[in-house]
Amino acid sequence: MGKANEMSVRLDRVLLDQIAGRWQLLILDALCHHGRKARFNVLKRAVPGISQKTLTQCLRQLERSGLIARRVLTDSPLGVEYSFTPLGDTLEAPVRALYNWTRQYSAAVRTAQEAYDADRSRIDGRSANKPSPKRPTIRVSQKLSPRSTQRSRS
Repeated sequence: MGKANEMSVRLDRVLLDQIAGRWQLLILDALCHHGRKARFNVLKRAVPGISQKTLTQCLRQLERSGLIARRVLTDSPLGVEYSFTPLGDTLEAPVRALYNWTRQYSAAVRTAQEAYDADRSRIDGRSANKPSPKRPTIRVSQKLSPRSTQRSRS
């Protein structure tokens, strides 16, 4: 592989990480479901579990990549609205397809993961339902009698 091709692959990987990160696909999908534009708080409610800081960081990254545009709304109520750019519009079909695939096959993936985990547990010599044995706890607060101290020194 030549240097130019290696550099291209690295840049493609960086872009893929930016688009397909933990939260980005969910944010892009939320934009798709809200008519390709939405206010910040609408996006926050549409992506359960995301913090305000993480949402802001992801939106900035998507904006930097030219996939979404940010518009400050001066009408009442004040706010910020995010929408797809023409480049971002090209992602709508792949994002929806991946999201739909995830919804359709998530149960099958969970079943496969459970089967894998059970198989790994069996191979490792543990029962899938039985937790691994715990080590006995030693209480530091126990006082040793002079006899037990002498025995342990012998």
